[in-house]
Amino acid sequence: MQGPSELGASGKLASWDRTADLGRIVVPTMTIGAHHDTMDPAHMASMAGAVQDGRYLDCPDGSHMAMFDDQQRYFAGLIEFLRDIDRRR
Repeated sequence: MQGPSELGASGKLASWDRTADLGRIVVPTMTIGAHHDTMDPAHMASMAGAVQDGRYLDCPDGSHMAMFDDQQRYFAGLIEFLRDIDRRR
């Protein structure tokens, strides 16, 4: 089911594109990109930039399982994101 930013876009989602709808997302949203993942980190960052209240977390030492192989950066970023949202209340 690879999409356009994964492994050459050869899967069932190769031509499925919802980029135009990202601006309609109004809830705080964080995308997480990892340098050793099949998803392009630059694509993940651009998705975060297209969402109204988006944020991007970069995990340079991570892969598809960045919560395990780049734990410090992953969880520090996730916790900061959640605390920022909680402060808004």
